[in-house]
Amino acid sequence: MSNTAENILPFPNLVEDSDHEDTVDAMQVVRMVEAMIFASSEPVAEKAIADHLPDGADVKAALADVQASYASRGINLVRVGDAWAFRTADDLSFLLQKEAVETRRLSKAALEVLAIIAYHQPVTRAEVEEIRGVVTSKGTLDVLLETGWVRMRGRRKTPGRPVTYGTTPDFLDHFGLETVRDLPGLDELKGAGMLQSQIPATFSVPVPSDDDQLQDDEDPFTLDDVEELGLLSPLGGDE
Repeated sequence: MSNTAENILPFPNLVEDSDHEDTVDAMQVVRMVEAMIFASSEPVAEKAIADHLPDGADVKAALADVQASYASRGINLVRVGDAWAFRTADDLSFLLQKEAVETRRLSKAALEVLAIIAYHQPVTRAEVEEIRGVVTSKGTLDVLLETGWVRMRGRRKTPGRPVTYGTTPDFLDHFGLETVRDLPGLDELKGAGMLQSQIPATFSVPVPSDDDQLQDDEDPFTLDDVEELGLLSPLGGDE
């Protein structure tokens, strides 16, 4: 997501040609930040914002200023992973319910697999099946990949080098989460009635990892993997 948002910024040279880069004031930086996020059709990575500001600009302070300015308005500035976007205020979401179109209807199996990936990532298909206790069809994973909520992370350093899966910024954006650590814990799931009243004493809900970096037991994709799995080149080109 961050790469996409960075590429679609409509004004990559916002400050490069300015004769006043060194003297731009804090309010001007705030206006620049607001303009970049507003103009983007997708959440904009904080790093992408910083890269387009004058040297020495305090991007965190500017984001906090914009967020505070919109806190009581009809749209709010919200964090989505390591990116930022304007979203309809939660208390006004009912105004858009009639216009909302449900484009993703997931089966019960797909929802179960999505939940397992979200809480246990990075996780392989075999590990998902072990947790669910049933075989997971390739079609179920394909659906989740097509929604953009799940991605292939790398290869597990075990025999067969199985693919590891994790969630995406689109997953966070759709469910209104800043990080996967904001997913409900055991007590919250109980309170929402999503767990049976009697569960084993040893049952626990893992704390999701929001680390996008490959772990020690994961290998990055090679060019052979890219061809085998039908992935785009890591460089985004045809090489």
